[in-house]
Amino acid sequence: MYDFLILATGLVVLVFAGDYLVRGAVSLAEQLGISPTIIGLTIVAFGTSAPELFVSVQAALDEAPGIALGNIIGSNTANILLVLGAPAIIAPLAITSKGLRSSLAYMMGLTFTLIWFMHTDARITQLEGLILFVILITYLIWQFIRVKSQRNGNSAEVDDMPESTSDVKKIALFLIIGVIGLPIGAYLTVESASSIARSFDISEAIIGVTVVAIGTSLPELITSVMAAIRRSGGVALGNVVGSNIFNIGLILGSTALIHPLDVDPHFMNFDIPMMVFASLILVLLAVLSKPLQTWGGALMLVGYTSYVSLSF
Repeated sequence: MYDFLILATGLVVLVFAGDYLVRGAVSLAEQLGISPTIIGLTIVAFGTSAPELFVSVQAALDEAPGIALGNIIGSNTANILLVLGAPAIIAPLAITSKGLRSSLAYMMGLTFTLIWFMHTDARITQLEGLILFVILITYLIWQFIRVKSQRNGNSAEVDDMPESTSDVKKIALFLIIGVIGLPIGAYLTVESASSIARSFDISEAIIGVTVVAIGTSLPELITSVMAAIRRSGGVALGNVVGSNIFNIGLILGSTALIHPLDVDPHFMNFDIPMMVFASLILVLLAVLSKPLQTWGGALMLVGYTSYVSLSF
């Protein structure tokens, strides 16, 4: 009963923190003259990836590679099928931003680099972790260049930014509440959910790609749903793509630097192909410039539910 109470508390914290983070992000974008898509790809993505960072680093220190690696693989799959599927039911998500497509290319590059490393010797070494981290740094440098370009008025990209505020102190407060509240809510959620799952004697790898991954993806889910409600699709999409990039480059890279990660065969046989499949769906939508409609979001949710069910 205690675990269920903590779980409910964590979810409430996530809802409020996600709402504040979206409001602060779109307001910041308006004040700086930057597209919400870029804000979603950087500030929001980093903030919502904080739970994955905490969980994976702690798992590596505890020598629990199944949870550390499963957390990232499962979160990246959940970020696309679950986190994009849910807001698409609320409002269609258009994937038309040139910058977003470029970020998708980074995401796929990191994904296939990770798969290559895993296939080589069924482990992610410290050197490979460093390579993933360096790729992330190049991505952040590119985003910085884009920000400077937009502030110089060279970008025509426009996104809807409702309910923004020009009060700098309020913007800072919203962002602080969101970035701090999301990891706290996720921590409460993951700890209670993991305790409940272990009571049913479920393996570490499966817990990592399901319970822990869903728990650490809740910030992205809540943030994207709130963004969809506020009709800021750029934040919702940028949040997911940016979070997946941070998950592999920053979180998995830094985790492997702390402690090399052995790869459970379960990941290669089932979870990695599912992550790639989900990523390719997003790439296809971007290439075709097709918005993700309500029916597409519903199919994504059904697909993710099936994936989780087959994992057990």
